[in-house]
Amino acid sequence: MQHTALKHAGILAIGALVAFSIPATAQTKTAHTHTHQAEKVALIDASEVQARALSDWAADWQSIYPYLQDGTLDAVMVHKTESGEKTAEEYQAYYQTGYKTDVERILIDDTTVTFFRNGTPIQGEYEGDGYEILTYESGNQGVRFLFKKSGGDAEAPTSIQFSDHKIVPTKADHYHLYWGNDRDALLKEVTNWPTYFPAQMSGGDIAHEMMAH
Repeated sequence: MQHTALKHAGILAIGALVAFSIPATAQTKTAHTHTHQAEKVALIDASEVQARALSDWAADWQSIYPYLQDGTLDAVMVHKTESGEKTAEEYQAYYQTGYKTDVERILIDDTTVTFFRNGTPIQGEYEGDGYEILTYESGNQGVRFLFKKSGGDAEAPTSIQFSDHKIVPTKADHYHLYWGNDRDALLKEVTNWPTYFPAQMSGGDIAHEMMAH
């Protein structure tokens, strides 16, 4: 495990925008203002972070990007203006970059991760690759849990990184996923974070859940 300082938000996540071949306490600290409004810098006690297994994310997941595009999350953007510093339109633009992806579904079962693009599956087998505590330009910190490919389709990304605002083994209720073929480059990605919620949730359910935080 290493501490990584991120001073720039330069590149878009490799796996989110191009082909795969190119690419027990909750964590209240966050890299993104979309989940928690921090009044002071949020730091992580490294001694509290524990390794996690891929089973923490085992489920059938859907991207919430389509709900941003079709207006389902408009109320969420308005809700954020009540405690944030942006207008609803500015939040819309922020999340347009953050959520953008063409992978509409991810299925995680045991050590297998299946990515669906336009209904077409690409599958990889993954094993643990540790975790990283990242320090962001704001001074806040977050943890990413890393996995590396051990088998599967050639097109499947070699590295995947989860961020779900938790720092110990816990079943995820949603997550941000970074994927591609360059582990270190992905650790520098802070502007594009495709976000996934359980596949059985409706858009309305997701919007309600997001506004409850």
